[in-house]
Amino acid sequence: MASFVDRVRITAKAGNGGNGCVSFHREKFVQNGGPDGGDGGNGGDVVVYADPNMHTLLDFRFHSKYMAENGVDGSANRCHGKRGEDLIIKVPVGTVFLRAEDGAVVADMSEPGVSKVLLRGGRGGHGNQHFATPTRQAPNFAKPGIKTEIHEFRLELKTIADVGLVGFPNVGKSTILATLTAAKPKIANYHFTTLTPNLGIVKRYETDFVLADIPGLVEGASEGVGLGHDFLRHVERTRLLLHVVDAAGSEGRDPLEDFRIINEELEKYGEPIGRPQLVVLNKCDLIYDSDEIKELKKKFEDMGYKAFAVSAAMRRGFDELLDEVVRLLPELPPPLTFAEEEIEEFRAVPDDGFTIRRENDVFFVEGAAMQHFIDSVNFEDEESLNWFHRTLRDKGIIQALRDKGAGEGSTISIGDMEFDFID
Repeated sequence: MASFVDRVRITAKAGNGGNGCVSFHREKFVQNGGPDGGDGGNGGDVVVYADPNMHTLLDFRFHSKYMAENGVDGSANRCHGKRGEDLIIKVPVGTVFLRAEDGAVVADMSEPGVSKVLLRGGRGGHGNQHFATPTRQAPNFAKPGIKTEIHEFRLELKTIADVGLVGFPNVGKSTILATLTAAKPKIANYHFTTLTPNLGIVKRYETDFVLADIPGLVEGASEGVGLGHDFLRHVERTRLLLHVVDAAGSEGRDPLEDFRIINEELEKYGEPIGRPQLVVLNKCDLIYDSDEIKELKKKFEDMGYKAFAVSAAMRRGFDELLDEVVRLLPELPPPLTFAEEEIEEFRAVPDDGFTIRRENDVFFVEGAAMQHFIDSVNFEDEESLNWFHRTLRDKGIIQALRDKGAGEGSTISIGDMEFDFID
């Protein structure tokens, strides 16, 4: 039980872009060499890979922080910095990445062997060679690389199987799985013997399909009763449900009532309308009157469901059931996939919106791009300072500060810099 984990939280961060270099060509007998600062390298991406050899999210319990490599800063002689190495995160097939703050799906790893970029690395900054003009031949400033943010994700493993076994505990789902496949689930005569979804491959004629035993469904499962939400998610991707009931009522329960209760729980959880179900009347070896079995089958058929009498313990009655499964599967839609939202991790130009907050006599100019803006300025270079002042006016920051009450000598804070306001 401890080795199966299907929900975890992780944090991930793409690599920062490397900074551009400020450098001037230096060579014997060459006076006033021009700017030759190289660009910074792009940061590495965070890439997720659906590994068919993984079956649990257990590893993420012990390693929950993931950071791609930063890009290397540019250097002299127009040497560009090296791009940061991508970080590849391997996950089991069927893993869904959800943004922690709002639950939006950003990656659905439903196909084995497929890779997706989860977070893109920051772009490297331009070196000072890019800023030379006929009137500014020795630019003493360069652009910093774009910094990336840390993101938190919820990972949920939603089992991908063609056919799912559902039903109350102890109706024989695990025994059916063991009968039809080479899987070896734990089998015992008590409730909640199965605590993790078990998968097996069924071979019938020329057709193979994946069969999953989904545990934990009881009345109130949609509200979290029993194993409830822990395993209802594993039903979502199945194409066909085999609804197993105890036809003999060996524990004093009514199979028709059990069927109704489980379907109500599936509907409350969001079971798609119209997904086909076949009813499996298990433990028929305990019923000695064949008319009783026929009557029970007719009751289900009157409700619109085909029913099949089987005995998992005696390994009898499965041929007709498997033939019907093989007939239905080619007609059914593929497993459910989730629409993905793109994470706006990497922009060519950072968002330059800003807000101004006043605390006593200090005015804080805040926004996603403000630190990047400050890092772009060489405060010891006159041309760079002139660009800084022009940009403050062009962005409307000067006027916004006046509107907030800033005057001569007020303290202005932008990013990690503080300076006096001169009107």
